[in-house]
Amino acid sequence: MSDFIQSYNNDPFVGNLSTPVSTSTFTRGLLSNLPAYRRGLSPLLRGLEIGMAHGYFLVGPFDKLGPLRNTDVALLSGFLSAVGLIIILTVCLSMYGNASFDKNDSQDILKTSEGWGQFTAGFLVGAVGGSGFAYLLLANIPVLQNLGLS
Repeated sequence: MSDFIQSYNNDPFVGNLSTPVSTSTFTRGLLSNLPAYRRGLSPLLRGLEIGMAHGYFLVGPFDKLGPLRNTDVALLSGFLSAVGLIIILTVCLSMYGNASFDKNDSQDILKTSEGWGQFTAGFLVGAVGGSGFAYLLLANIPVLQNLGLS
């Protein structure tokens, strides 16, 4: 077992283990294609892509598990709850950026206050758009099902 699991870069003081899963080329390739780590993306586009993914998946739990789940307005309340959570998350992202980053020049533009502000704006637009798209899809499921039954 010790042949497969070692200290990362043979440094026992790093606090990270190098396993066949964590250091494989597949895992490195997968992680390098995530928008947070992809090279060449502006902070606005990173926030937009991350926001779309998160907003899309927030509507469902509020719709199916929320307190109004057995009513006619469950989907609408799920969408509005998701938008409320997105606004809360955007405020938290903004506070984090203001407290963590200075206006100094950094190698990564995302680690500046201006870059983080662009990321936060992209997250807000993407998340509201993603949750709106999920709402439209869920609201029109009968219409979409009838299109495939010809």
